[in-house]
Amino acid sequence: MHILNSPQERLLKTERKLLSDLRIALLEFGITDEDHGALDQSIQQLDELFLLVVVGEFNSGKSAVINALLGQKLLKEGVTPTTTQIHILRYGKTQECTPNDEHQYVLTFPVEFLSEISIVDTPGTNAIIRQHETITSQFVPRSDLVLFVTSADRPFTESERVFLEHIREWGKKVIILINKMDILENKGDRTEVEAFIRENAPRLLGTSPEVFLVSARAALRAKQGEPALWQESGFEPLERHIHETLDERGRLRLKLLNPLGVGTYLVDRYVDVITSRRNFLQTDLNMLVDVETQLALFKGDMDHDFNFRMADIEKPLFEMEQRGQDFFDETFRLARVFDLFSKSRVQQEFERKVVADVPQRIERKVSELIDWLVDADLRQWQAVMDHLADRRREHQGRIVGDLGASTFRYDRERLMDALAREARRIVDTYDKSHEAKTIAEGAQATVAASAAVEAGALGLGAVVTAVATTVAADVTGVLLAGLVAALGLVIIPARRRQGKTKMRDKIAALQAQLIQSLRTQFSKEIDHSLQKINEAIAPYTRFVRGEREKLQKTQSGLGSLKNELEGLKMKVERL
Repeated sequence: MHILNSPQERLLKTERKLLSDLRIALLEFGITDEDHGALDQSIQQLDELFLLVVVGEFNSGKSAVINALLGQKLLKEGVTPTTTQIHILRYGKTQECTPNDEHQYVLTFPVEFLSEISIVDTPGTNAIIRQHETITSQFVPRSDLVLFVTSADRPFTESERVFLEHIREWGKKVIILINKMDILENKGDRTEVEAFIRENAPRLLGTSPEVFLVSARAALRAKQGEPALWQESGFEPLERHIHETLDERGRLRLKLLNPLGVGTYLVDRYVDVITSRRNFLQTDLNMLVDVETQLALFKGDMDHDFNFRMADIEKPLFEMEQRGQDFFDETFRLARVFDLFSKSRVQQEFERKVVADVPQRIERKVSELIDWLVDADLRQWQAVMDHLADRRREHQGRIVGDLGASTFRYDRERLMDALAREARRIVDTYDKSHEAKTIAEGAQATVAASAAVEAGALGLGAVVTAVATTVAADVTGVLLAGLVAALGLVIIPARRRQGKTKMRDKIAALQAQLIQSLRTQFSKEIDHSLQKINEAIAPYTRFVRGEREKLQKTQSGLGSLKNELEGLKMKVERL
């Protein structure tokens, strides 16, 4: 490339930076090695000579075309795949062959045509060794102009059509040569072949390329001493077009446009990849929303079921209260005045008939509650894991962190220690021995106090005897009758009502405290189990949300880069 003026230099600098920014963006996203190599080569190409790449099937006459362009038989020709490596032809004062690597050789010739342009001779697209085709495919992105050579006797074979579609993806400028036209004996055949190529080329390339019918061998012979063959070789229009297209300004325009074409192609390609991944990822995002919804419903269902299960825990207390009411009705009456004197009997009956096995029953119910909670949590966790199993397999190897059964454990002993211990503590606040003793002492004090006040000189024995025999007015007269009335109608009923009220209040307070404590503990455990589930799926959740952010950011960045590429392309085309 000749020395550039200031505006051209600015365009070159802008393009190099833009393509470098694209490379960084695609590297962060995850570009393939092949695409990375193509982009690197395109950036490197900006500082190299104009690159003319010749492609086509073997035996289509690629080497013959190059020899004809150079005016000398410098490359070997043949009917079998003679080109098994990429040959880069450059200007040199002497003819030399230098290997670049096992697939590339640089050939230098003292030919003026090569002073401004390098020519690349590639393996056939249908070579027996398929690796040759891969080499050619990887080299095309580096080209500034592609000469596509097809043979007049078999134009646009299947492998040629596939290869042209590949060229189309890179947005390369293509000139199509129909070689060996001399084998077509009449003009009608030539017209038919040319029409076939012109009709199908736009469909394959997306543009209408220039098409030339040539005979490379006739052109070379004309240049080497048989000028009569020059006109019929068809090479004059071809060379005129190449020289007009590849003048200094034309070469610069193509040199700058081709890397932009590669960049645009890669942007479109990876935007499609991102769109595909975002569509694929939407299933994961929907699944996470579904899991969140299901966990919220699970919590609501557990709260609802907890209320029913608490009724089972409250039942022993309700029954205890009812037995307590029955106990006071049965015990605190005039006919059992002798029993009221026996503190130990009242105490034992209260513990046996009223309290009975209430603490043990509540403890069993709490244990059943814990089993229900553990079982429900584990089933919910397993349901979530099964729900996500297919998606986890889809992203296997990309999710950072352990996602599986080993990450979720439920410690039943800890629950027993938390819930059961709290329930036991609250139930134990109702001291049955103390309550029984208090009731017994109250019963005894009721009778003793009444007797001391009402019986006077008659003596307690007489009072009790009278009450026991239910004969009040006979022996003792009005005073004793008053005592009996006081005991039977006032003092004992009052004590009974007082006892029933106190017991009802204590049971209600015990019940409220127990329910509140268990509900608090239950809420903590539900939140704890949901937290454990969320922790178990956290690696998947982080991956999905992180991938979404990455895809959104990359897609936005590539969109901006494409706009810049298109803007720069318009400036280059105005050169």
